[in-house]
Amino acid sequence: MTDLDPNDTPVLAAGCVLWRRSPLDGTLRLCLVHRPKYDDWSHPKGKLKRGEDPLAGALREVAEETGFVAVAGVELSTVTYMAGGRPKQVRYWAAEAIAGRFTPNKEVDRVRWLSPAEARNRLTQFRDRELADELAAALRRG
Repeated sequence: MTDLDPNDTPVLAAGCVLWRRSPLDGTLRLCLVHRPKYDDWSHPKGKLKRGEDPLAGALREVAEETGFVAVAGVELSTVTYMAGGRPKQVRYWAAEAIAGRFTPNKEVDRVRWLSPAEARNRLTQFRDRELADELAAALRRG
């Protein structure tokens, strides 16, 4: 029997690349969240609760962080990286915002709805930029 180091077990998380069409001109807009704890811009995401379905967790995190109800679309890439000395694995979905309103909270103090190019420039992490590109390609494919 092998002893497993608990630090080798990934932290499981899920999130969405949240999008909607501009009510003014129909152009694609991506929702980015600003987390004051890290002073970064990212896609809404968070740790899964024990036994929680990843897609349900992703939609829960969107609602908690942005105030928006979303409809999930295609699953996007899973991203793995180190966080706090442990591997973190985040599954992502494309999700269309259908209703809601943002209210600042302890985790997220601002959201921005940006064009894909603007979102790409605002995102802090390169891995998040790749997800924005992946969403845009998925929507072009239909």
